[in-house]
Amino acid sequence: MRRILYLLPLIVFAALAAYFWVGLNRDPRLIPSALIDKPVPDFELPALMDDVPGLATADFGGQVVLVNVFASWCIPCRAEHPVISRIAEEGIVPVFALNWKDKTEDAVAWLDELGNPYARIGHDLSGRVGIDWGVYGVPESYLIDKAGRIRYKHVGPIFAETLNETILPMIEKLKAE
Repeated sequence: MRRILYLLPLIVFAALAAYFWVGLNRDPRLIPSALIDKPVPDFELPALMDDVPGLATADFGGQVVLVNVFASWCIPCRAEHPVISRIAEEGIVPVFALNWKDKTEDAVAWLDELGNPYARIGHDLSGRVGIDWGVYGVPESYLIDKAGRIRYKHVGPIFAETLNETILPMIEKLKAE
């Protein structure tokens, strides 16, 4: 019995070490979403800018769409912006945006500086709609199919490699369905 008591700290340490070893080897971008294959949440957001419409559930359906969640204070959003702009410029799919927890004037200045690739921008100042979408942080992007269902979620910035190897093939598949 005494030997077991002496071994108990070693057993606890080994269990914790194994737990952390497994956890640290996982890709943090692979956060599962409970909304995959479910309809876009019911929401309606005001427009961020006067010349770009807001965003609502009714805007989805009939076409494949990429929804990009961004904020002016997000450094990785700035890094992925050229890729998002490329998707919009090349007409790959319409790109909608959810401006998350951002001041209007800051977001507008950010888009004026970098360019606005978005066909629609919903302004989610409180972050409530982001919660409904399952947003963990920014940037995040969602592929929505023709039926208005969320089919893919990408956590973190989209770079050319991710676009070419994952997102573009998925877009082609969704367009074909």
